[in-house]
Amino acid sequence: MRSARIGARDFTWGARTYVMGIVNVTPDSFSGDGVTDVGTAVAQARQMEQDGADLIDIGGESTRPETWAGQGLRAEEELSRVIPVVELVAAAVAVPVSIDTYKAQVAERALAAGATLVNDVWGAIRRWPGRSLTPTPR
Repeated sequence: MRSARIGARDFTWGARTYVMGIVNVTPDSFSGDGVTDVGTAVAQARQMEQDGADLIDIGGESTRPETWAGQGLRAEEELSRVIPVVELVAAAVAVPVSIDTYKAQVAERALAAGATLVNDVWGAIRRWPGRSLTPTPR
């Protein structure tokens, strides 16, 4: 079995199933559960941790097919949605926080704000060749 340290937690793949709580900080979430209020997003993350989530993933851009076919969300808009939530959630929960983004600028700022993992559905190698995204030790 392979292990990985994410934040302050060790994850041993294959030992058990891990649960990731998803906080969609977008008005057009594909699953219909997006929130736009920071306080609501933080409360949602806290509840997910209490319910047993092993990680909390925060995303600010919908992955609806029509979003992917277009230009996508500007980095500035995504940053304004996710950074306040990442900062507050990272301070409020004991589980690792990840950022769901394919933009290097958003990933770097989220890691600096307290995220410990980048969840990139596009694949960082394809989108950010030659870049190293390592969280700052806390």
